[in-house]
Amino acid sequence: MRITQSSPAFWRANIALFLSAFSVFALLYSVQPLLPVFSAEFALNAGQSSLSLSVTTGVLAFAMVLASWLADRWGRRELMTVCLLLSGLIGLAIAFIPHWGSIVALRALLGLSLSGVPAVAMVYLSEEMAPEAFGFSMGLYIGGNAIGGMAGRLLIGILSDYISWRFALGALGLLVLVNCAAFWWLLPPPRHSHRQRMNAGAFLAAVGASFRDRGLRLLFAEALLLMGAFVTLYNYTGFRLTQAPYSLSQTAVSFIFVIYLVGTGSSAWMGALAGRLGRRKVLWLMTLVMALGLALTCLPHVTTVIAGLAVTTFGFFGGHSIASSWVGRRARSARAQASALYLFFYYAGSSILGTAGGFAWTGMGWAGVVAVSGGAILAAFLISVRLFFLPPLAIPETPVEEPQAL
Repeated sequence: MRITQSSPAFWRANIALFLSAFSVFALLYSVQPLLPVFSAEFALNAGQSSLSLSVTTGVLAFAMVLASWLADRWGRRELMTVCLLLSGLIGLAIAFIPHWGSIVALRALLGLSLSGVPAVAMVYLSEEMAPEAFGFSMGLYIGGNAIGGMAGRLLIGILSDYISWRFALGALGLLVLVNCAAFWWLLPPPRHSHRQRMNAGAFLAAVGASFRDRGLRLLFAEALLLMGAFVTLYNYTGFRLTQAPYSLSQTAVSFIFVIYLVGTGSSAWMGALAGRLGRRKVLWLMTLVMALGLALTCLPHVTTVIAGLAVTTFGFFGGHSIASSWVGRRARSARAQASALYLFFYYAGSSILGTAGGFAWTGMGWAGVVAVSGGAILAAFLISVRLFFLPPLAIPETPVEEPQAL
């Protein structure tokens, strides 16, 4: 029997998976507000400093494609628990490492350990929850993603200003270890896992099937460009606002990440609008909203910079919500692999363009960041136009819920 809303297991599972989502995205993005701090302390340029985030998302991108395959062999609950435990230990260790190269290496290992949670949590929910309970549970899990990502950025930024970044990261590592223990105690053992034990040949064939569909290829490219443009903008806003003429404190800059709440509303609103009007009719509009927001950041006043970030955030989360759900509907078969590939390109964009934006900032200042981010948004717009004219599938589409990564 699957987990129903009236059962005690319902709240145990939801609280456990909320804690896991919070932990993953708090750890993943905790270093984003610290990029200017790393640059100053370790004598790095902006591109080198951004490696603390880019290596994590880069490794995460590759590892997530394989994590669901591994879960079929190890078990859902076991893999997620081990990954949370290792992630907390790595997060704690980073606080005590004196050398930059070692910090980057540990952040790369963190990407590997984190990959087992988001890749498997969605599968657990789809297998264990009753149909009437699934929507609420998925919404709560996505909420954990958003709140964890925002809280990690905000709290680490504030603590680093008043105490130290090492203490802040160490405290977060300890919190994740506590969450891991609660996760293991709360999460009901899976009773409906489908262990297919897919061999390497079948796995590669499933991946190849996704690339044979032109629409999926375009959506994968859209994921890379949208996320790359968005992360590039946020990575280097901190550098800009802590320097003259703004000279904001680390705490003040960290509060900018509260803007992510705009994205949470945008994701739900635009997802519903796209469901009524059609995804192809709304996606291109979200890229134009991102372009408008980027243009506002070019104005010199801090209020227009923040307004531009809010507008860009609205457009990004709306576009990501539409594109990610489109993948689930577009995939004729091997939906799990298609969703994993979407997330692979999503995090690859964060790594590649996020790092490129750092070197552009070093060489050209904010104009360089706008060039990288703006170029990605322009390419995303052109792809959305191609998707607009893409013929729909001839077969009936069935809705599939997809997790919204942040």
